[in-house]
Amino acid sequence: MFKRAFFPLIATLIAAPALAKVEAVDGYVRLLPPGAPNTAAFMMLKNDADKPVKLVAAASPEVARAELHTHLHENGVMRMRQVEAIEVPAKGMVQLQPGGLHVMLFELRDVLSQDKPFPLTLTFDDGQSLTLSLPVKGVEPMKGMQH
Repeated sequence: MFKRAFFPLIATLIAAPALAKVEAVDGYVRLLPPGAPNTAAFMMLKNDADKPVKLVAAASPEVARAELHTHLHENGVMRMRQVEAIEVPAKGMVQLQPGGLHVMLFELRDVLSQDKPFPLTLTFDDGQSLTLSLPVKGVEPMKGMQH
């Protein structure tokens, strides 16, 4: 009886594809002035697996919706565009940063606070998800700029 149940289980585990081990590093959500309805999340995504993986969705109970975005330069103007996925290369990383790829967070349900971490769940095309608790950080002026 034990062998009949045990061996098919082992065969299934061996045959099942291994999920990529994706890690989010140095993540944060940008603090904006009270009343600002939208913000963004930034981080480094690292993939330790031998195959690439794609970030395909993001969600948070703190916003009405979250989308994957990038910035494009078109005719001298910088524009944001939604993207379907963000690929994290095999044994590699991708940076989500201001002016580049990022997670756009729309219609904040509450005022952001640096005292309260921001919950964010990332979903990948292999079925894996990462549940994060990101710090909220103020926008720092660019070096060389006077304010």
